Amino acid sequence: MRISRVLLAIIFTLGLVLSSLSIQAAPVQLEPVPVILPPPGMVQDPSLEPQITILQRGPDRVEEFRVRGKLYMVRVTPPHGTPYYLLDPMGNGQFQRMNEITPNLLVPLWVLFSF
Repeated sequence: MRISRVLLAIIFTLGLVLSSLSIQAAPVQLEPVPVILPPPGMVQDPSLEPQITILQRGPDRVEEFRVRGKLYMVRVTPPHGTPYYLLDPMGNGQFQRMNEITPNLLVPLWVLFSF
């Protein structure tokens, strides 16, 4: 038991000495990331971008996320504690509280027809 502690201390000290003696490598030449344009003929719809409204309700900070004017998620940040989310997964106005934005199982839901 005592020998293993001594051996562990020697290995740790040897690692510190070797890391301090390491040879510095030449600086890496970084290049800027090129700008990637969308394919020609593809028009980006600005109405699909989420609109975020930040409100202060009492001590809580409330962020409302909307797409095309429809509220789909609310993030509530209390002054102490972690934020929680209110999500409308079906789009019917019934919100479910989630402590994390990504649940364990995420089932894809698509709207095929809207009347």
